[in-house]
Amino acid sequence: MSHLATTAKLFQERAGLDPKRLEGLVDRALAKADDGELFLEYRQSEGLVFDDGRIKTASFDVTQGFGLRAVAGESAGYAHASELSLAAVERAVATVEQVTRGHAGAVGEAPAGTNARLYSDDNPVLALPFERKVKLLGEIDAYARARDPRVRQVTASLAGEWQAVEILRAGSERRADVRPLIRLNVSLIVGDGDRQESGSHGSGGRIALNLLFDPKHWQASVDEALRMALVNLEAGEAPAGEMPVVLGPGWPGILLHEAVGHGLEGDFNRKGTSVFAGKLGQQVASRGVTVVDDGTLADRRGSLTIDDEGTPTSRTVLIEDGILTGYMQDRQNARLMGMRPTGNGRRQSFAHIPMPRMTNTIMLAGQEDPAEILKGVKKGLYAVSFGGGQVDITSGKFVFSCTEAYRIEDGKLGQPVKGATLIGSGAEVMRQISRIGNDLKLDPGIGTCGKEGQGVPVGVGQPSLLIDRITVGGTAA
Repeated sequence: MSHLATTAKLFQERAGLDPKRLEGLVDRALAKADDGELFLEYRQSEGLVFDDGRIKTASFDVTQGFGLRAVAGESAGYAHASELSLAAVERAVATVEQVTRGHAGAVGEAPAGTNARLYSDDNPVLALPFERKVKLLGEIDAYARARDPRVRQVTASLAGEWQAVEILRAGSERRADVRPLIRLNVSLIVGDGDRQESGSHGSGGRIALNLLFDPKHWQASVDEALRMALVNLEAGEAPAGEMPVVLGPGWPGILLHEAVGHGLEGDFNRKGTSVFAGKLGQQVASRGVTVVDDGTLADRRGSLTIDDEGTPTSRTVLIEDGILTGYMQDRQNARLMGMRPTGNGRRQSFAHIPMPRMTNTIMLAGQEDPAEILKGVKKGLYAVSFGGGQVDITSGKFVFSCTEAYRIEDGKLGQPVKGATLIGSGAEVMRQISRIGNDLKLDPGIGTCGKEGQGVPVGVGQPSLLIDRITVGGTAA
């Protein structure tokens, strides 16, 4: 079944939205606009948390609604409602028309269509019985406790959602997408005497739910969470001061996402508030550094067939061999900057206006052996995984906490450390990258990005990297 056929069942047959009358309302709302769309959404979501040997929480939600936007110049009128009816849409039309009064724009050309299918159409919420999901979480709990007597607490969670969207534009243009999303997370607490430490591992993506039920998959997640917890149990104090830092492959790309990626989104650059504003064609990173945002990767958490304005996603080269070559764009900022949309117009839900957002942001691999990169560092830090952080988009300054890190001593991994933080500026760090590994790895499918109160699923990735100098916050010399 095509995506438009699926959404027709939801919005025309189920909600009773007559397509011709709806198209007429959209044409009226956008008659004097530069751009805009009606965004229809239906979403099912389910979440289960198994803690201390029993189900702690279980939820099932259905949300639906629409958002109507009319864009005039730099302004936008936006109205939304959880009521799917022609009367509600008509009230929204009267609201958004206010922003286009006195404006003589012509609605922008609709985005090109696409036949790409980057992920399964399966609904993970309804794919398996509730009892089978509970049984899986119980199996995870039992397996984790049997792995090591030091395991004191096990928390396992399973989340799934199924989102169907339809986007209507002036001139009866329609785009649709059906998006599954799943995630499994395992967290453990281990103890030795009075000392307790934790470890966690998550995985997921836009994949069929049954893939997470393969014992090889969920047992690997438990094993990784246990490994991290036991590493933390042996960890000492983190060093402090300026030093070389080697970043491991995969999830450490979250630092790239936060410290650099947000600064390459179109709205910040159009307004001149990003450290990268006005620097197209200039060197902003070390030679060899190439960064892309790619929403077209199959099954990835950040991937989309179309963005939330109807534009097909793309592989956008942001930095090539150290030179700034592009920004991530939605339709409004692209038009105002004289650029093309890149398929990065995203929104959390029908209740939110779209804005430029990342999809899967990745630094491409280099040529170096990761083991040789490590051998070249006499004294420093090896950072494998990160937790929370803070970033100032205007300056690019950031603070990130490491959830797994090790001392580097004479080119070899030393004692694991706790409490290390990386402190610096995204633009400066990009210039301090001196060696790039050949081991590009993507994250396991757990990322959620926040911007202006909106959260959307994203992906990151990178190879091993050597940053020559960066400030490490710690408590030991």
